[in-house]
Amino acid sequence: MNIAIVGTGYVGLVTGTCFAEIGVNVVCVDTNAEKIESLKKGIIPIYENGLEEMVLRNSKAGRLTFTTSLEECLDDVEVVFSAVGTPPDEDGSADLSYVLEVARTIGRNMRKYVLVVTKSTVPVGTARKVRAAIQEELDKRGVEVEFDVASNPEFLKEGTAVKDFMSPDRVVVGVESEHARDVMSRLYKPFLLNNFRVIFMDIPSAEMTKYAANSMLATRISFMNDIANLCELVGADVNMVRSGIGSDTRIGRKFLYPGIGYGGSCFPKDVKALIKTAEQNGYRMQVLSAVEEVNERQKQVLFDKLLRYYGGDLKGKNIALWGLSFKPETDDMREAPSLVLIDLLLQAGCTVRAYDPAAMTECRRRIGERITYASDMYDALVDADALLLVTEWKEFRLPSWAVIKKTMRTPLILDGRNIYEQQEMEANGFTYLCIGKSFR
Repeated sequence: MNIAIVGTGYVGLVTGTCFAEIGVNVVCVDTNAEKIESLKKGIIPIYENGLEEMVLRNSKAGRLTFTTSLEECLDDVEVVFSAVGTPPDEDGSADLSYVLEVARTIGRNMRKYVLVVTKSTVPVGTARKVRAAIQEELDKRGVEVEFDVASNPEFLKEGTAVKDFMSPDRVVVGVESEHARDVMSRLYKPFLLNNFRVIFMDIPSAEMTKYAANSMLATRISFMNDIANLCELVGADVNMVRSGIGSDTRIGRKFLYPGIGYGGSCFPKDVKALIKTAEQNGYRMQVLSAVEEVNERQKQVLFDKLLRYYGGDLKGKNIALWGLSFKPETDDMREAPSLVLIDLLLQAGCTVRAYDPAAMTECRRRIGERITYASDMYDALVDADALLLVTEWKEFRLPSWAVIKKTMRTPLILDGRNIYEQQEMEANGFTYLCIGKSFR
């Protein structure tokens, strides 16, 4: 089977590479010529576990190729996946300009049947716009070519995207014709053989499913952060509360970890987009509006704790940050809490020295030399008046507390992800502040 993937970001590159891994002939398309040339040389533009090896293996086998021209490959493919970006507009709605440009390009150049599948996260009703854009271009040409549209939202987690694609807990496919269903069934047959669930539904429901799923997860995070903040005020321990409510099988334990807020390319964008979709249809998403408000406030929690500890004056303090990416196993800093923290610390007159195993280059690209970039986790601590744990990378979990104690000027640790134990910290001579537990 021959398919094309338009867009070589996280979703497009992982999708194309993983389909090639199961034997599909895949051509990945991107208008960025520099990126395409790099991919042809085996240079991967994103940090994702296992992806580089898989790209190299399938490129060598000839199943995975790269081009800047969708027009040149349309005659040879049966399915075109649109995996281009849908960044938020200023009003929070999803920008569909790239999605619709892909559709117009297809309409201007297709000469035989193609199934056009939207892989990007898009609002309900996008498939209708895609179909209309393709048909408009066909009408301009005065030709009749059959085509179908479908929705196949992705549920990939950055850092484990390859694993998630190859071993999905479900695959959601929205179709409007039996032929489209047959094509998608054939494409996903290897997953069906492994008893993974492919759930077929109508297209609007598939489009809504992606937004609803991410919004539910974001809601759990903000709910737990709200509970954590109240726990601090009333003297409860959020870790015990989390264990208590997570033991209820109706609730479960996932996404009930308190912290300093969610970030990344999906949750913030998708929550905003779903709120905007509701507004456009005369409805207000009250719960999601609160979820967004709590999350933005939560990104300041560590700074507020630090400010209180030092009596409202942070001028001249040296602050160490462990972690810059919005989550471990990625270099992605989109909507990362670290960016909010850095701004607040610098405005308060602090100097900031940071270390992250993967996101240092990305941080430099975003904020330049406003902070100092440490060579390793211990170098970040030299003469520090506080250590702020921002991202829970594995290498931060069991550090040498003796080395840390000698390196820091003030033995103060603010744990934004609750990965340490208070008794152990205090036994090692540290003042320890975390999320959802009052300071004694």
